[in-house]
Amino acid sequence: MTTAEPDPGPQDLYTAPRFETSALVTVDVQRDFLSEAPYGVPGTTEILPALRRTAAAFRAAGRPVVHVVRLYEEGGGNADPVRRRLLESGVRIAAPGTPGSQPADGLLPEGTPDLDPALLLSGRPQRLGPYDHAAFKPRWGAFYRTCLEELLTELGVDTLVFAGCNLPNCPRASIIQASERDYRVALVRDAVSRVTDSALSELAGIGVGILDTATLEARLAEPTAQAG
Repeated sequence: MTTAEPDPGPQDLYTAPRFETSALVTVDVQRDFLSEAPYGVPGTTEILPALRRTAAAFRAAGRPVVHVVRLYEEGGGNADPVRRRLLESGVRIAAPGTPGSQPADGLLPEGTPDLDPALLLSGRPQRLGPYDHAAFKPRWGAFYRTCLEELLTELGVDTLVFAGCNLPNCPRASIIQASERDYRVALVRDAVSRVTDSALSELAGIGVGILDTATLEARLAEPTAQAG
């Protein structure tokens, strides 16, 4: 984990986050991708405390939280080509209906139902609570062949705050796709795994606001960021 101070990045008329119309997008924060899992991503378990705080801050502000997840069907037919050989060998990662496919412990409020693989694989979002939703993505980016953009439009969102697993792959691809769609974009640097200073600098260069959990909590607690 990098130790450099948070850089807010370019904050101008067109890129500054609007927290009163924002949503949190968590990416691939599932048990099979945690650090200790056989095919997990190093550093992902370690960001869970910050990620839980981030999600709680959005709920406290009355803002949406969208959990974008992977569900690899048996044999890997719906997976990225780079992962198909592994999945064809019989390895099961984030398989529909398995405990490993579920969001990491503590990420969702108590009493939240399990993910509904049939619903999600059909391309529809799943409502998980007053503020939480889930959506399935078949590739790196959260917008590719997903219901995410439609859901965000229904929620009246124009600013996306990203966190999750792991920055070089799915969060970064999702951020690029969000920028291409003219969303205002921010990244919670201590709530995303495999973060580096160079990656943060590159993202700031395309207008992504870089902030830490404590700064995000303060911004969401401002009266202008509260829903209703």
